[in-house]
Amino acid sequence: MTDSRTRYLLPFAILTAALAVSTASIFIRFAQSDGAPSLVIAALRITFATLILAPIALTKYLDEIKRFALNDVLLGAFSGIFLSLHFVTWISSLEYTSVASSVVFVSTGPLWVALLSPALLKEHLAKTAVIGLILSLAGGTIIGLSDACVWHQGLSCPALKDILQGQAAWGNFLALIGAWTATGYLILGRKLRASISLIPYIFMVYGFAAVALIVIMFASGNSPLGYAPRTYGWILLLAVIPQLIGHSTFNWALKYFPAAFVAVTTLGEPVGSAVLAFFFLNETPTPATIAGGALILSGIYLASRQKD
Repeated sequence: MTDSRTRYLLPFAILTAALAVSTASIFIRFAQSDGAPSLVIAALRITFATLILAPIALTKYLDEIKRFALNDVLLGAFSGIFLSLHFVTWISSLEYTSVASSVVFVSTGPLWVALLSPALLKEHLAKTAVIGLILSLAGGTIIGLSDACVWHQGLSCPALKDILQGQAAWGNFLALIGAWTATGYLILGRKLRASISLIPYIFMVYGFAAVALIVIMFASGNSPLGYAPRTYGWILLLAVIPQLIGHSTFNWALKYFPAAFVAVTTLGEPVGSAVLAFFFLNETPTPATIAGGALILSGIYLASRQKD
């Protein structure tokens, strides 16, 4: 159940989170242009976020952390591993398939959360929230396909066989795993946030994710050293804004709202990314992107109308 004050704060919190996570693609683009591999960016992003949280978590919340039950730690570890695998599989999918296809498959995360929540969390979406979920998924699909489909005497899109075979099939499967791991991250977060404060929770989960990503980074032959100071600056901004502000706000919402609703609100990221890309990268959104964004925002609005 949520009080009126929390529900009043929800639109502002979701808008803040969506705008914050939307900056990720901008900062990643800048760091990649300086020569940093994607896995290094992901590992340092979550590591910097954990280190920033450490002084607060280990002083103000130390007593609560000491009271963590073994089950809490195990669930936190799995949640962190799911988060790290989400980064790894989604980033890796881009090496084999198009950005458009990857976005479509990874954006199915809210669908899986909605399907699993009744069984795992005993949470059922209201009809308006289901309609909102469908609208948001449709909007995400439109945005994902907007880069792959062209209008030339009619709409022309890639053949289904090109999406489901060869290297593209492997890339699409990796993106789908990215959606599944994001689902696990959100569902476990919903369970843990019922009894754990925000700062101890994200410190634990981000910490486990950082350890997992560092292991994966070194196993892949990458090093976190040797990049320009500016590159580390972009990654630090990535840790502070999309991770600590964006992801953490979504994690705050998990204490008060169904996991499926929080998952739907994460689809606001491509809308914010399109707006920011217009201002910072001079990328004009296509009519399809605008239409898809309108569907996503409409879906989020309908989902937010669900009653407790």
